[in-house]
Amino acid sequence: EYLELEYAEADRLFVPVENLDRIQKFLGGEQQPTLHRLGTGDWTRARSRARKVVQDVAEDLLKIYSQREARPGIAFAPDTAWQQELESSFQYEETPDQLNALAEIKADMESDRPMDRLLCGDVGFGKTELALRAAFKAAMSGKQAALLAPTTVLAQQHFHVFRERLANFPVTVEMLSRFVDDETQARTIEGLKAGQVDIVIGTHRLLQKDVRFKRLGLLVVDEEHRFGVMQKERLKKLRTQLDVLSLSATPIPRTLHMAVGGIRDMSVIQTPPEERQPIKTFVTADEDNLVTEVLSRELERRGQVFYLHNRVRTIQKAAERVRRLVPNARVAIGHGQMAEDELAHVMVDFEAGKYDVLVCTTIIESGLDIPNVNTIVVERADRFGLAQLYQLRGRVGRSGRRAYAYFLYDPRRSLTEGADKRLDVISGLHELGQGFKIALRDLEIRGAGNLLGTEQHGAIAAVGFEMYLQMLQSAVNKLRTGADESAVTDVLSTAEMNLELPLDHFIPRSYIRDEKLRLGAYRQLAGTEDEPELDAVLRSLIDRYGPGPDQLDNLVYSLRVKLRGMRMGLRGVVAEGHDIVIRVDPKRLLDVDELNRRMAGRLSIGVNRIKMRRQGDGWQKDLLTLLEEMTDLYRSANLAVTESRSG
Repeated sequence: EYLELEYAEADRLFVPVENLDRIQKFLGGEQQPTLHRLGTGDWTRARSRARKVVQDVAEDLLKIYSQREARPGIAFAPDTAWQQELESSFQYEETPDQLNALAEIKADMESDRPMDRLLCGDVGFGKTELALRAAFKAAMSGKQAALLAPTTVLAQQHFHVFRERLANFPVTVEMLSRFVDDETQARTIEGLKAGQVDIVIGTHRLLQKDVRFKRLGLLVVDEEHRFGVMQKERLKKLRTQLDVLSLSATPIPRTLHMAVGGIRDMSVIQTPPEERQPIKTFVTADEDNLVTEVLSRELERRGQVFYLHNRVRTIQKAAERVRRLVPNARVAIGHGQMAEDELAHVMVDFEAGKYDVLVCTTIIESGLDIPNVNTIVVERADRFGLAQLYQLRGRVGRSGRRAYAYFLYDPRRSLTEGADKRLDVISGLHELGQGFKIALRDLEIRGAGNLLGTEQHGAIAAVGFEMYLQMLQSAVNKLRTGADESAVTDVLSTAEMNLELPLDHFIPRSYIRDEKLRLGAYRQLAGTEDEPELDAVLRSLIDRYGPGPDQLDNLVYSLRVKLRGMRMGLRGVVAEGHDIVIRVDPKRLLDVDELNRRMAGRLSIGVNRIKMRRQGDGWQKDLLTLLEEMTDLYRSANLAVTESRSG
């Protein structure tokens, strides 16, 4: 079997199944990828541009890393009795993920290396509580802590939580943002300078030059990717001097974390709090009587509603509709084009329960945590991507109460196939399996930009997410080991070995009927990096689909030959008539006379070629033996060279 790839202008390329590891699903954000013609240099140029960007990122990351390693940080004191009292006053049961993350944060703080930890977890999974405990630990060690939030609304929300939780302890918590009058701001700034304010929460106002701390020890940054370039530069400098804990609600892909492993430590909270109930989700036509019923029912149980209308131009009309349908509802409007303090006032009043319904745009998409909002209604849900729908749905269901999400579409317009699929998935008609994970990949790509800086989006869009990660991992490893920096590699950088054996090697349709699953099995097999991994994949296939047919055994055999050959840098293993011809790398030493002796004189040796006659059915075993002997001789030659150099 071959995979047929179509390029620009109907150019075609056939890829043998044993090389499917060189093909990746293109994930590069929203835009359509650019197609190239076969044989042009466009794709090579795109890869080399991406390589340059990746190199810079890796250098940046490692520079910060080495500066952090070189400087002694602050070793905070172990937990005090007050710390234990604060933690036992938490009204919920901590999840195992929360406890693990907390242990990692505390271990970082108590070591004398500056902490740079990223804490990932969906909104409402308990990140703020962990940040609060870390800030309290800093205050108990006589240091100051600062929490930096991207918006006034979020700063206000954190401030309320901190004030409430720490009310019974001798720590001073203040806030700096446009929400605070000048006189209070001036007092807070003085208090920070004099060391009288222990914990300060604020927007980027905290990064301005007039804000000075007496003994700042911990900086908590919420949703760092939402800050501007200047603020990020300032944060970069701070990172090497004090403990930094970053919070992110955007999932950061595990693969990316592995690529930059050890440069930024990372804790992940994946489990929701115990009392959470799943959100009941409905996809339905937008009709007045439905909207009336949904809003009235939520108001009857004294709850609040997010009503999402994503067009600022017509948002007043949407609010009028809500007022007309539910006359007793107190309705507020919130969108991103309002002045920041005006929006903040609306949000604070809504959170305080002064309004029942907030008619808003997607400004509610990230960060907001209002436990009393347990219904969300989204107009024209067909216009949103799946990841966005998922995040919007996550705005409700923050408390132990049952929450509802209504995704509405216009019954007068027909849905596109894509919109239909997305709404199907979100309504739970499809199990949350692979399809859902793939849909969340655009969120992960966003997460990658958040971890490494938004300018990475271009590089990811040019070569796709998987190849970008391979390049990044290669660059980080090379810089760490001091290897040649110019050689940043990806899956296409390794020379392909030509393999042509007289065997039927494929996975029959009768063995795995589903085409996607069969393709997945091919990729798994072709992507193995050594023989134990190849055997493990084969075992899992047999376990799942039963004993493998001969064609599958032949495929595994071919891949075994390929793995051995590539480890030796062979150029090809090809059947020519009754012979197997092996083309070797001319730059590598091989004692061909000794090899022929070991193979009982069955070989004929040419320039960079070794030929072996196929004899009966035993040729497959003979070929593996030949490759084994070659591996052994190459290893001996390498050892001899190494010893002569060291001698």
